[in-house]
Amino acid sequence: MESIFGEPPFGDGPINNSPASQEPQFIPFESSKTEHGLTHVGRSDDFKSSESEPGLTHVDSSGEARMVDISGKENSKRVATASCRVILGEKAFHLVAANQIAKGDVLDVAKIAGIYGAKQTSNLIPLCHNISLTHIRVDLTLNKKDFSVEIEGEAATTGKTGVEMEAMTAVSVAGLTVYDMCKAASKDIQITDIHLEHKSGGKSGEWFRKQ
Repeated sequence: MESIFGEPPFGDGPINNSPASQEPQFIPFESSKTEHGLTHVGRSDDFKSSESEPGLTHVDSSGEARMVDISGKENSKRVATASCRVILGEKAFHLVAANQIAKGDVLDVAKIAGIYGAKQTSNLIPLCHNISLTHIRVDLTLNKKDFSVEIEGEAATTGKTGVEMEAMTAVSVAGLTVYDMCKAASKDIQITDIHLEHKSGGKSGEWFRKQ
């Protein structure tokens, strides 16, 4: 049959209606079952990085989660600092500044909560090691410019693994505590900008967040 333009609708060649020509072409996938019945599925050419590329230390060669064996590492002094912001809004901010929140002194309670949170990190984050902390610091500062609380946390240890997660857990728990203390005054409070600021010690050495 010819088209209205005088040419075969599919070109000059014959139309191939064989089943093979109509089969979609699939990109090969790999899947594997874990002992818990979970299935990992992924493109076979996507999740195989070269040996020169950094990998995920909490994933083994079969793609399953694991706790990293740190027994071969050397002890060293390790320090990490993290920060976050809690945007209160004008009403809640002034109540906190005047210490008029019904539950009590927001900054003091959040400070203690942050210290406690750092000590509980391995109970909250499944693959974190239970390490002995030598120092925890949590500071909260009111910032009138944007009606926020700026939170900085620092954790230190002398051991075989770093304390980045402890520092970040400290500021996260402190921020959540600020929210809990102030939620009666405002539900529009935001916890934001949780990130690592600095770490030192260990094989990777010192790292600073770029300003």
